[in-house]
Amino acid sequence: MKKTFLFSILILVTVISFSQQDSTVAPYKRFPVIPAFKLLNVDSSSYFTKNDLKKNKPVIIMLFNPDCDHCKHETEEIIKNIDQLKNIQIVMATMMTFDAMKSFYEKYDLKRFDNIRVGKDISYMLPTFYSIRFMPYLAMYDKKGNLLTTFEGAMKIEDLINVFK
Repeated sequence: MKKTFLFSILILVTVISFSQQDSTVAPYKRFPVIPAFKLLNVDSSSYFTKNDLKKNKPVIIMLFNPDCDHCKHETEEIIKNIDQLKNIQIVMATMMTFDAMKSFYEKYDLKRFDNIRVGKDISYMLPTFYSIRFMPYLAMYDKKGNLLTTFEGAMKIEDLINVFK
C-alpha cells in the first residue's frame, strides 16, 4: 500500500512538471522572435513577409489604424526622425480596409522611405499574436530578430530611438 501511494505521488509530480505552459500568456511572450506574417502590399497584388526582411537589421513592427490619431502622430514623429531610424526596418501593419491603408500610405508619402513597408494583415494574425489592446502597437526586435520590447499607445520618439542604442 505504501509503495502504491508513493508511486501515485511520483506520477502526480511528473504529470504536473510536464504540463503545458499557461495558454493565457500572449504568444509573443512565449515566442519572443519576429513572427511569420503576410501583409498585402499597397500595390494590392504582392505580399511582404518575414522572409522579405533584410538580414542583420533591427525591426519595428507597428500595428496601426489609419483613422487613429495616436497612430498618425506616431507616424509623423517617425518621419520627422527618420534619419535616426534609417538603419531600422519599419513594418507598418493594419487590419483596416485596404483603401484606408492606401490613403494613409499616400497621405504620408511613405513610399519615399526605403526602410518603411506598409501592408494589410489579411489574416488578422498580428493582433492575436501580440494580444493588442491599444494602437499604435510597437514591437521592437534586435538585428537577430529577438524581441527587445513592446509598447501600446503613442511612444515618445526619444524612447523609441533609445531602444536601439
